[in-house]
Amino acid sequence: MNEIYKKLGEKIKRLRELQGISQEKLAKQMQISRPAISQIETADRKIAADELIKLAEIFNISVNNLLDFDKEPEVILSENKIKRAIPEQEIRISVPQKNQERFKEVLLYLLNKVGSKSNIGETVIYKLLYFIDFDFYEKYEEQLIGATYIKNHYGPTPVEFKKIVDRMIKDNCIEKVESNYFSYPQTKYLPMRKADLSGLKANEVEIIDEVLNRLSDMNAGQISEYSHNDIPWLTTDYGEIIDYEAVFYRSASYSVKEY
Repeated sequence: MNEIYKKLGEKIKRLRELQGISQEKLAKQMQISRPAISQIETADRKIAADELIKLAEIFNISVNNLLDFDKEPEVILSENKIKRAIPEQEIRISVPQKNQERFKEVLLYLLNKVGSKSNIGETVIYKLLYFIDFDFYEKYEEQLIGATYIKNHYGPTPVEFKKIVDRMIKDNCIEKVESNYFSYPQTKYLPMRKADLSGLKANEVEIIDEVLNRLSDMNAGQISEYSHNDIPWLTTDYGEIIDYEAVFYRSASYSVKEY
């Protein structure tokens, strides 16, 4: 029985992170405390039947899919507010249009500011987005982009990146260029228009600028190594989603918040 609660907790955590929902936000939606969410995810608290139903509604899946521990969620991009019928056996995690637009405009802002630098390829962009998201979350306990980052051998990787970038290329927002950085192949993205920052707050732009000023001169190897010493990375297994909540345990050299 304990193994079932452990698997359920892991499934809830993965679904929550794929949708960019913090423990605090999920707790409010569930009308329970934030520590209770943490305890459910670590199998330290049993979950009631009515809470299972509520979670299924929040994640927009059936209770059966929530309890199916063999199904891996699929990230998709929502094109409109109408929810299409999804077959019972599938689990799809929808990235809301609002999150897509924020991702696009932050990426365009980043590319307009530092994209022309010879060291700024796809790998560096991944890490810059990671530190933008995680620094903002640590400082304000809110999502900025709210992308989902997976731990791989080269550093944090935003899982939504490929689909959103493909759409931006199709819409003539950016251009993809294959080149070389010294003797290494490099994928660069060139902005085709200025970013629209009307949907961002001043403190969000401030964090973006701080990260770019601090890290945008690093090459892929340097920024990957730097990311590997951040607590959220260190506390995550390879192939797993990096938990935003881990930023509150950062070392002093990485922390952006005064405690």
